[in-house]
Order: sequence, then C-alpha cells, then structure tokens
Amino acid sequence: MLAKVCSAAVNGIEAYPVEVEVNAGWGDTVIVVVGLPDAAVKESRDRVATALTNSGFKFPMGRTTINLAPADVKKEGPSFDLPIALGILAANEQIETDQLENFIIVGELALTGAVRPVKGVLPIAIRARDEGKVGVLVPVENAAEAAVVSGLEVIPVRNLREAAGFLENEVRIAPTRVDVAKIFEDGQNQDMDFAEVKGQESVKRALEIAAAGGHNVLLIGPPGTGKSMLAKRLATILPPLTLDEALETTKIHSIVGLLAPGQALITTRPFRTPHHTASDAGLLGGNINPTPGEISLAHHGVLFLDELPEFKRSVLETMRQPLEEGRVTISRAAGTMTFPAQFMLVAAMNPTPDGKMPGESRCSPREIQNYLGRISGPLLDRIDLHVEVPQVKFHEISSERTGETSAEIRKRVVAARRRQQTRFAGKPRVTCNARMGPKEIREFCALDEHTRELLKFAMADFRFSARAYDRILKVARTIADLDGSDNITSDNVSEAIQYRSLDRQLWG
Repeated sequence: MLAKVCSAAVNGIEAYPVEVEVNAGWGDTVIVVVGLPDAAVKESRDRVATALTNSGFKFPMGRTTINLAPADVKKEGPSFDLPIALGILAANEQIETDQLENFIIVGELALTGAVRPVKGVLPIAIRARDEGKVGVLVPVENAAEAAVVSGLEVIPVRNLREAAGFLENEVRIAPTRVDVAKIFEDGQNQDMDFAEVKGQESVKRALEIAAAGGHNVLLIGPPGTGKSMLAKRLATILPPLTLDEALETTKIHSIVGLLAPGQALITTRPFRTPHHTASDAGLLGGNINPTPGEISLAHHGVLFLDELPEFKRSVLETMRQPLEEGRVTISRAAGTMTFPAQFMLVAAMNPTPDGKMPGESRCSPREIQNYLGRISGPLLDRIDLHVEVPQVKFHEISSERTGETSAEIRKRVVAARRRQQTRFAGKPRVTCNARMGPKEIREFCALDEHTRELLKFAMADFRFSARAYDRILKVARTIADLDGSDNITSDNVSEAIQYRSLDRQLWG
C-alpha cells in the first residue's frame, strides 16, 4: 500500500514542501530511503524502526521504499523521522486516517518514540499557512514558535504514539496558542541603561544619531574608556522591533537552532559580538550547505566588532557588499543562498597598537600607520561616524549624577525614525536614512547655497571621498530629524563632518 505524508524543509531562510511517499511491498525486509537524503536522513531508517517497536507498533515486514520528493533537492537533518514513521504506519495499515494531507509534519524521533525538537519550525509553519494546510504537527518544544503564525492549528506532540492517536481522532490535543502582544511586552525589559555610563556625553550624542538613522559607527579610544560599555547599551535605545521584523529575525535564529525551548519570538534587537578570530564563513555564513553567519544573525540589530584591527583583513573586506546591500549571497557547489543582513555595524579599536594616544604612545609613526592600515579605506568609507572616546575624568567617575536614561534617549530616536517612515512611505527598500540611495539623497538631502559651500570646502580640505560625501549628507539628514527640522542646516552638516575623524586623521 502507498501512503503520502506532507512535510517541509528549509532552503536559505524559506521553507519548501516535501512529500514523504512510503510504499509497503513484498520481498526481503528492508527499508530504502531515496530522494537525495544526507547521512542524517539515511540514519532515520534505524531510528524509525526502533521507535516503532518501542512505541508498541509492528515492525514493517517486506520491502519498504521511502521517497522524499522533490527528488532533485538534497534533504538534510532528522526532521523527517516523524513523517516517515507515520507514513510507514499508514502504508502498513496500522493506522487509518484521512488527516495526513491536512497537516505538515516535522520532528526527530528518539529510540523510545519520543519526539525531539528540530530547527526551522517557524519558516515551515509559514509555508504550511501559505500552502493552505489546516495546521502543523510539531514537537512540544517548537509549538510556541510555530503558534505565532496566525490562521494555523499548531498541534504539539510528545511521542509517536500520541501523534498517531491524534491523526486517528483517538487522542484530543489542544492547539497551542500564544499572545504575541504579551510576548512583546514581556520582552522589553532591559538589563542595561545609558544612565550607568559616567561622562562621555559627546559619544552618547553620536550613538543617539547612529540609532536614529541606522548608521554604522566606529569608536576609537584607549582601553578603559568605556567603548564596549557604550556599544552594548546602543541596543537599548534602538526602536522596538515590529512584528514583521521580529518574524524575520526569529526565522534566522530558528534555522540556526538558537531559539530556547519554548521560545516563540525574538522581541529585542539582536546584539552579536563575534570574536576577532572569526573566519569568513563564521561571519558571513557558509559551510558545504550554506547557513546564516553572524551578520545575518545580527539582522535588524547590532553587530559589534571589538578590537577591529585584530580581525583578519580578508574577513573585514567580505563585509563591504553586505553593508551596502543589506544582504549576503553565498555560492557553493550545493547552490547559491541569499540571507538578509540589514544590521548596524558598531566597531571599537585602540588608536595605536599599545592602546595609548599617538602623543603618548611609544610606537613609531610607521607602526601606528601600519596598525590603522589594517582597516581599508573602502571599509572606513562605509562607516558613517568615527567617534573618539576620551579618557573619563575623575570628577565624572566619582560624581553621583547620572546621565539620561535609555528610555529618554529612545523617545527621541523613535520620533526621528517616525519622521523617516513618513518620508520614505512607498519606498519599502529604504527603512531609515542610512539605507538611502543616490536618488533619495538627491530628493531628501537638499542644501542651501551657504551649506553647500561649507561642504565643498570640507571636501577639498580633508580630501573626502565621494562615498564619504554621501555619508555626511545621510548623517546630517538624521541630525536634522532629531532636531525636528525638514531642512538640513549648516550646523547639521558641520556636526556630521566632525564624525569623520579617521578621514581627517585627527587624534588626541
């Protein structure tokens, strides 16, 4: 007898349907899996056979052929265990059900028959809804993740016997429900606050501008000045995630397997901090079958690179295209994958190899230049704000006064972002000032004659590149948004110019 079970797999960050066809025939007792299965899928034969026996079902006799369609796409992982087992039961008439075509089924089986969690359930649930399915059968630990998709019955199953009983209408399982609004409300608690940072008001101002416009920022200063402390608190002043952004971010983390058991959504913007020994594949994504890397895991959030010159130059150069386009394309023999990568780059570095300012450093000018030369000019051009972080003075450290809280700064940032959303209505590609292209810069960054002359002299004196010119205009547009102004003034441009310290090579 032939049975068909609906399942799904993930390709990139999207899911595609997989039909599990099981045929029970005559001949020697053997289970054959075809349809380009990888090693984990081939091993499912032994897991499924043992799980069936330990769950009280009969071991299938004769030749059992399992086809995973489409047959020209490689199938990976253990998520097909549960649909294969249910297909075998249906093909051998150990269960009778007409529900198989109504549900997409995924899950790994333990030898006891228990159903274990798998990766990528959120994109699979979205695919099930798009395919018009009634619902999904998923492991209990993945149920909350799938339940954020509206219009879908999410059936959590603990073991093979329970899944078979549900399909035969012998076991009633209540669909999992989640309150998305409450999840967002519970996820807004922040452990860190800008009020904890003593002094550094000019740096806080620069980070506020970066958050308001989605700009990349480089913090330059000696050790102990609070660069990492400031960077980690940047996420607390970014605008809240929208539901669409949360779903897209959660999909990426689900595919990589970074969601905690029972976690439904990522409701706070990611903050990723890879070590400086990270490889190209670790940062961009890769392996034989491409998976998202750190820059995709930071999608809609912050990627913090501490000790920037210590990263391999080849690794840093690979970020140039994602910084411009907001996505990364990885080509391998197995195929080409495109992952979203709209992130804010926040980097920190010392001004010299020994960490001291140039006037105090024992390093020679050549050593300092070689150190700074580890970061290429094209990469620096893509960083909008270069911010010097000075030593904190004693009276600032010892003072009982605290600065503005993250909540107060965030209100101004959110107000500036709302102005940008209104301005860019009808332009889905442009989500903030940092994402403006040449057309939007011409349209929304017009300068009066006096301000244009100011920028002209700055370009000539400091030898700014054409890309730096665009960055200055974008930052000036954000400063004007924070001021609530529709026009960019000379003061806005002057402030934006001072955030190009590495271009001007001003230190100390």
